[in-house]
Formats: sequence, structure tokens, C-alpha cells
Amino acid sequence: MNLPTANQWQLSALQWCSGPDPTHNVQQIEHLLAELPVAERHLVVLPECALIFAGQDGLQLQHQEALGQGKWQRQLAYYAKRYNIYLLLGSFPIQSADPSRFYACSLLFGPTGELLADYQKLHLFDALVADSTGSYQESASTKAGTKITLVSQQQLKLGMTICYDVRFPALMQQLARMGMNVLAVPSAFTKVTGQAHWHTLLRARAIENQCFVVAANQTGLHANGRETFGHSLIIDPYGRVLADAAEGAKVISVSVDLAEADRVQRAMPLLHHNRFTSELKQ
Repeated sequence: MNLPTANQWQLSALQWCSGPDPTHNVQQIEHLLAELPVAERHLVVLPECALIFAGQDGLQLQHQEALGQGKWQRQLAYYAKRYNIYLLLGSFPIQSADPSRFYACSLLFGPTGELLADYQKLHLFDALVADSTGSYQESASTKAGTKITLVSQQQLKLGMTICYDVRFPALMQQLARMGMNVLAVPSAFTKVTGQAHWHTLLRARAIENQCFVVAANQTGLHANGRETFGHSLIIDPYGRVLADAAEGAKVISVSVDLAEADRVQRAMPLLHHNRFTSELKQ
């Protein structure tokens, strides 16, 4: 019998249509987690706004918690421990010093239930989109983060981002310089922008940073009329799509060899060849 090596990891993404009631969303998460394959080393990524989405103004602020505290964070920590997984909560409202704005915070829980890392969304989605919502002004209630987060767990070197961040390749390039081999992109990408850019952006980030990408997206028509694209993806360091969730509530999961990222990087050492990060300095 061939035993799995330390580089063998299971990468999974959960996809569904979140609503404004966190209790209902947690039930959906538990239902999907029960469908996961069992693996010794397993990263599971949830979408952006997994617990609270598509409610009235101020709903996120009502449910915000202090970092590392609160019943919803405890619930996700419990799931990580119960299923023996590294569980990434795509984003959750975490208190900031400004009482009118929260941090959209991605949280990574380990298999023993501990909070291993946090990342506050750097790039806020203030944009005009030709859909039923029309105008998005995330900065009205959300405070932008100020740090880059790469977390090392055994062979996993996980770069943490959220949704709109994917349009800013300098962030991923910095994570690659820090040693990233897996990029997490929990998202609530709209249907309009998703149809135009989702696959292209994510494959490009995998190719140029020579890493695996796990992108868990919201899907379907939400309670406030917003429509998200779905198509959660797992992509390899060569840019090949290993799994695509299409539409609807679904789990995608792939067993990968993280050493593949090292092999791709050695064959074409982009970080070494990149003159904009080495010799071309003013």
C-alpha cells in the first residue's frame, strides 16, 4: 500500500447561496462539510460572506465579533476540529476601532480548533456593475486591512486573499516571494463580472505565481436580489482547472501534490527572472 507523502494534501471548496441568517448558513456549511472526503491533510475554503450575506444595511455590523471571540467563530472552530481539517472562513465581520465599520476578515482554523491566522481584506469593492445592484460601495461599512498574510502549516504555504483582491496581482506576487504554494480566494463575485473575468483572473494568478489556487465563490440569486457567479475553482500551478463547481450548492475536492508547485518553479524560475523585483530599482 502506498501511504500519502507529507506533500499530499486535499484541497476543497464549498459553494452555496448564503443569506442574511447566520444560523441557516451554518446549517448549510455543516451539510456540505459532511460530504467531504476524509484526508490526513485537508484545506477547506468557504466563500466570502459565508455566514452573513445579502441582508439590510448594517447587518454585518450587528453580527461583528472581536477577533478570536464570539459564538460564530467558536462554531467554525468546532467544525475544523470535528472534521479534522484546516477550515478557512472566507470572510466574517471583525470589529475595528471605528464603530461604524468592520474588517472583512478571513480566518483560518486548524484541526484542533485553534485560530491560526487572520487576514483583513485589503482591496474594497467600490464599483459600478451592469447588474440589478448597479453600484457597490464596500468601503461605506468596511475598513480596509493593512497587512499581508501567509500562513505556514507543514508543507502548506497558504496565501490569504478575498475576492476583489484577485484583480491586484502585486499582492499575489508578494505572497509568492514569501513562499506561497496555495492561494485562497474566497469570493462573492457577481454574475456579470464573473462571466467576464473569473476564470481568466484566477488562472492568470495561478500561472504567474506558480501555485495552486482554491477559489470558493457564492452562487445564485440572493435575498437582496444580488446574483453571484458560482464556478468555484481549484487550479494547479500550470494554470489547469482541476475542478469547477459550475452552479448550485456543491463541494469540489482534489488531492494534490504540493511539490508540484516547486517543480513548476524550478522549470521556469519566474521569481528569479523577474527584473522588476531585483535589478530595476530606482
